[in-house]
Order: sequence, then structure tokens, then C-alpha cells
Amino acid sequence: MASRSYVVSASTTETPRKRYPGGAKGFVEEMRFVAMKLHTKEQANEGEKEVKQPEEHSVPKWEPSIDGYLKFLVDSKLVYDTLESIIDKAAFPIYAEFRNTGLERSEKLAKDLQWFEEQGYAIPEPSSPGITYAEYLKEISDKDPQAFICHFYNTYFAHSAGGRMIGKKVAQQILNNRELEFYKWDGDLSQLLQNVRDKLNKVAESWTRDEKNHCLEETEKSFKHSGEILRLILS
Repeated sequence: MASRSYVVSASTTETPRKRYPGGAKGFVEEMRFVAMKLHTKEQANEGEKEVKQPEEHSVPKWEPSIDGYLKFLVDSKLVYDTLESIIDKAAFPIYAEFRNTGLERSEKLAKDLQWFEEQGYAIPEPSSPGITYAEYLKEISDKDPQAFICHFYNTYFAHSAGGRMIGKKVAQQILNNRELEFYKWDGDLSQLLQNVRDKLNKVAESWTRDEKNHCLEETEKSFKHSGEILRLILS
């Protein structure tokens, strides 16, 4: 019996669990850590990406146009429509955890586009960046919940942070400081975000390490698609 207990003890000490950046605080912190590394130094202190595109520079260097901003809003609405439809239909039970979080943006964007139309602007049809991203979200949502959750997290949380900064700067430059509904939330935003963090951490508790890593690996694709939509502001 003594030798058996020694073997069990040795096996537990010889294979320590690998620690992942941010993992001690929950899986959302791991996702945040990976996402921040994909920012440039101008965008975030933790950023490591080299500046290659105009929209990767700090916001004051931007020269947005109304036409470009409308393209951005229309494509953004298509993406949020798609995300919220997927969550509502819940092909995987975990998606249902993220219904009615208070972070939803589709209805807010619909109100903003209606306001632009009332001002006499022609609302464009969705363009290639938004259509491509929406189709990709539909594709992965039916077969790859970990990948989909990565896009869900990055889309909503990025908009609540850097997205708000961009919205404020654009409003100053071309909208006479009008604050769009896209940048307003019903209730305390920090609490809404924390509620979703808690749900994400809870969902990820049932994932294997490989599934978590797969989710993290999808971050770069999320940034690629969202970056293409963001560039529409400068078109």
C-alpha cells in the first residue's frame, strides 16, 4: 500500500498544469490577453502588432466621411443581426446563455440608420466585408461553438471599449458631436459587461484545454474581419 500511495503522489507532482496568461482570473482574461496582443502600441500598452493600416493609427489621425461611416454602420448592423439571430436560435445550448444580455446592438443601429435617412442620406446596401463576416459567423456557429464564442466576445467587448472611442471621435469630426444610439446602453455598461464575463467564464469551465486554445486561436480571424469593416469608415 505504501508503494502504491507513493506512485500516485509522484504522478501528480511530475505533471504540473501549464499556466496560461490570465488563466488564474478565468477564461475571459485569457481571451482579453490574446486580443490585447493583437493591438498596436498606439492602441494599447499591451499591444505588439505593427502599424500597417490607417485605422490602426491613433484616432485623431483619421479623416472619416459620412458615406464611409454609413457603410460601416450598415455592415456592423448586418454582423450584429447575425450574431443576435444565432444566439436566439441557439444551435448549441450554451448560446442561449447570452440572450438578452443588454449588450445587443441591432435595434440601436436600426434607430441610427433611420435617423440618417431622415436627414436625407441614402442608406447603402451591406458591402463585401459585412456580408463575408456574417456568412462566416453562420458557418462556424453551426459546427464550432468555441470559435463562435470567440467572435461573440471580441465583437461586443471591442465595441464597448475602442468602439466607443472611435464613435466619439467620428461624432466630433462629422456629426456635430451627435451621440448615436450605437454607443448607448440601457443600464450600467460595466455591470452588463461583468455579467457576460461571468457567463463566459462559466461556459468555458466545461471546455477542455484544447477547446479553450481553439477559441483563443480564432481571435486573429475576428480581428481581421472586424478590421475590414472598420476600414469602411475611411472609404
